[in-house]
Amino acid sequence: MTVEVLTANQPETFYQGAGRIAGFRNVPALPDRPEDWVGSVTTRFGLGPSGLSTLSDGRLLAEAIAADPRWWLGPERTDTGVLVKLLDAGQRLPLHVHPDRRFANAHLASPYGKTEAWVIVSARPDAYVHLGFARDVPADELAGWVTGQQTEQMLDATNKIPVSAGDAILCPAGLPHAIGDGILLVEVQEPTDFSVLLEYDSFGLPDGHLGLGYDLALQCVDRGRWTPARLDRLRGSDRLLPEAADEFFAAHRRHGGDRIEQGFSVLVVVAGEGRLTGEKDDLSLRRGDTLLIPYAAGPLRLDGQIEVIRLAAPGPRHGGN
Repeated sequence: MTVEVLTANQPETFYQGAGRIAGFRNVPALPDRPEDWVGSVTTRFGLGPSGLSTLSDGRLLAEAIAADPRWWLGPERTDTGVLVKLLDAGQRLPLHVHPDRRFANAHLASPYGKTEAWVIVSARPDAYVHLGFARDVPADELAGWVTGQQTEQMLDATNKIPVSAGDAILCPAGLPHAIGDGILLVEVQEPTDFSVLLEYDSFGLPDGHLGLGYDLALQCVDRGRWTPARLDRLRGSDRLLPEAADEFFAAHRRHGGDRIEQGFSVLVVVAGEGRLTGEKDDLSLRRGDTLLIPYAAGPLRLDGQIEVIRLAAPGPRHGGN
């Protein structure tokens, strides 16, 4: 067998979950650990080794890849290029922003920023996300909101977007956002843990500027107006995510009868049950399973009444959903 069936990897964080990961993954409920970092070689910002995934043989995935990168990643990759999470919003998350690659390279010594996307697994009927400002926000107004922790004013200036199970939304780096409570989602992102918190005091945090100071950190914020038409372009039409996501990651739905292409990837089973087979692998799958696919597995096939999200670093441009 080459495919790794992953156990839950739930680092501590500052907000509360509501037991949705436990219900989805059939694991013990940990309300203060509302994220599951799936196949992760990324550490929490300033808190490593927290965040790193451990394999069934006890090795860290990062160590295994360093020891045999070609087996895991194939001949053309030097890193995984992606981070996948399950996220259970038991409360509204703070309004925050992720830096883009240019900012991260200049100020955080990283080639990656943190563009991300969300695939909604379940959501209460009135669930929503805050996404982008609904009007242009001057730099001094934003700085005043953050300095005074004027949460109501900040949130009132954003677009409040209803979401439901099955939705998929791209969140580009720089875009202010906050995931509302009552949502379980699969998140795919660039492999960093960079977040500039515009709202932090009400979450019991001293600040959220990545050690840069807010004068510099707020320079990564997209303060422009996001109209409904612009927001619509963050959703896929005949595919899971829009083409703008292709620079950062690959995300596709797969069902029974579909082929899983060769390459390092993460699979999250979001519905049903079935089998995953290949030259070296034969596994039973069910909703809530998370799997790590090494390049060495070769092409695989799904069978059964099953729906899977395949997540990977950017690959060749092609169609799909």
